[in-house]
Amino acid sequence: MKLRIVVLGAGFGGLELSTILSERIGDRIDLTLIDKNDSFYFGFSKLDLMFGRKPAEALKISYTNIVKTGVKFRQETITAIDPLTRRVTTQNGIYDADILVVALGADYNIDATPGLAEAGHEFYSFSGAERIGEILPFFKKGHAIIGVTATPFKCPPAPSEAALLLHEYLTRRGVRSQCKISLVLPFTLPIPPSLGTSKALLKAFAERDINYIPENMVASIDPDHKVAILDDGTELPFDVFLGIPEHCVPKVVSESGMTVNDWIPVDKKSLKTRYSNVYAIGDVTSVGVPKAGMFAEGAARVAAETIIAELDESEYSLPYDGKGTCYVEFGQDKVGRADVDFFSGPYATGVFFEASEAISAEKEHFESYRRKRWF
Repeated sequence: MKLRIVVLGAGFGGLELSTILSERIGDRIDLTLIDKNDSFYFGFSKLDLMFGRKPAEALKISYTNIVKTGVKFRQETITAIDPLTRRVTTQNGIYDADILVVALGADYNIDATPGLAEAGHEFYSFSGAERIGEILPFFKKGHAIIGVTATPFKCPPAPSEAALLLHEYLTRRGVRSQCKISLVLPFTLPIPPSLGTSKALLKAFAERDINYIPENMVASIDPDHKVAILDDGTELPFDVFLGIPEHCVPKVVSESGMTVNDWIPVDKKSLKTRYSNVYAIGDVTSVGVPKAGMFAEGAARVAAETIIAELDESEYSLPYDGKGTCYVEFGQDKVGRADVDFFSGPYATGVFFEASEAISAEKEHFESYRRKRWF
């Protein structure tokens, strides 16, 4: 009898876990990978979409390309999760699992920020980035605000990257001198765990005349007057608002009863939930690392090794280490890299590698390797 594994969500975490299990024990498992979408895209590719660097069709990878031993993909919408019985219901049927892995990521609550839906744009969804790519060519003068509306949010460097790439985009079009760019972040430093990355970003903001507003978030937007109102009451008139919306677990996860304080708690070492043979990995959890693909991938490796060890009745002694890499776009075809570590010491630490064309090539390899490995 093959081990029935159901993996919910085909992002970084779900794809990496399914790949490892297929490679290692594919002949012993019946793994069903479920996602409501028909294709995958790398989160950082949304910047390419926003600034017209690549078309949408070049960024999406169809899940029909998944051909792996022991793995079958199902494009279905999950309507219910019962963690006690490990039963998953979709619009097409019911899946019962011996092992259930929840890797559904974070959704966006646009309505949580008054006025955002009416007068602003978000660039954290593919469709949102696509819409911004359509409106930016018409932005020729005025004030553009990039603002965080709530924490936690995915990929902490992304707002800073958006500001730098917007500067480059407007400069290339010859209209930068007629435009003001402001960046609103809730932190003192742009990337708190990495002083080196933060210093490099602050230097880049100063060189590019980007107005950095730290320790603030956008509380609401006045659609009638096109004004962003910050936590401290400051009012910022704008012509274009690019927002990072409030994040939340998908509704089907909150309805499952698995969450505590909005996210799924897991054992930091194994990624197990409090339910027997139920794991959760990636953005849907409160494990204590940033919500970013590399951290979901690292969690997937630990969950996979734990599943294999228990199947083989052996010990897996390498717990999740909370380490990950973030690539940071600086523009001009240069990319920096921050290697961060959240669990080794009493506080998070990070090492910065200065932006270069070499790291830009490394980022391209990062993507191409995973395209080949996962699909």
